[in-house]
Amino acid sequence: MLLHAIDTGAGPRTAVLLHGLMGSAESWWRILPLLTDRGYRVLALDLPGHGLSPRDPYLTIERAAAAVAETVQMIAPGATIDAIGHSYGATVLAAAASRLRPDLAVYVDASLFLAGGGDRAALTADYARDRLARMSPEALRQSRPFYSETDAEVEARAAERFDPATSASISCGSDASWEAAPGSIVIRADPSAWVGDADARRFEDGGVSVRSIPGAAHTVWYSHFREFTAALPEMFGDGAREGIGASGSKAPG
Repeated sequence: MLLHAIDTGAGPRTAVLLHGLMGSAESWWRILPLLTDRGYRVLALDLPGHGLSPRDPYLTIERAAAAVAETVQMIAPGATIDAIGHSYGATVLAAAASRLRPDLAVYVDASLFLAGGGDRAALTADYARDRLARMSPEALRQSRPFYSETDAEVEARAAERFDPATSASISCGSDASWEAAPGSIVIRADPSAWVGDADARRFEDGGVSVRSIPGAAHTVWYSHFREFTAALPEMFGDGAREGIGASGSKAPG
C-alpha cells in the first residue's frame, strides 16, 4: 500500500514525519518549513485511513509500518533519514524502524505500547463519534484554546477525512509493544497521559533520551512550538546535524 505524502524541500537528509491518530500530514504544517530551511527534504505521510491515503479495515501496526517503509523507499530510495512520529505515528515509526533504518528516531508522547482486544464495532462507533466532534474548527478552538486558526482548520479537515474502521482495526488484535533503539529520543508532555514516569525510566534504561516539556498538550508542537523545537537541536538547531546548514482500547492519538 502506497501512502499519500507531502514532499517538500531538498537536501542531504530526509525527514520523515508521521502524525497521530485522527491527524494528517498537514498536522506538521508549521514544522515543514522549519525543516526545509535547515536543509532537509521532508516527507510528511498520511497514514492509512487518514488524509488522502487508502483505507484498510484490517489494518495492524505492522501493516501501517510496511506501508510507510514502502512509500518512503519508493519516493526517496537510499535516503539518509531522520524521523519523527507522534503518538500513534510514533508506534508506527517504531515498527517501521528496522526497514527505514533512521539515523535518528524521535517519538513524541508515546509509550510504544498498544492495548489490544478491542471490539471492532464498538471502537468504530466510538471513533465515528470522536470524528464528528472534531470536524468543527470553532469547536476545536473552544476545547483546545492553544490552537491557532490554521491548527483548527487543519485538524478539522483531518477529522473529516478520517476513516473510523481503519483505526479501530489496529486495537482488535493482541496487546503489543515496540522498542525504541538506543540513541532515540522521546519528547513527552509533562505531565503526560501516555508516557508516565515508569515509561520514561524504561526508555532511559534502554539508552533513549527522554525530554519533558512542562505544561505541553499531547500534540506538543501545537501548544509549545518553541519548546518542542528547542528540545530537538539535532533536527531544528542551526547546523546541528552533520551536512545540514542553517540556509536552507482505543489507540493513542
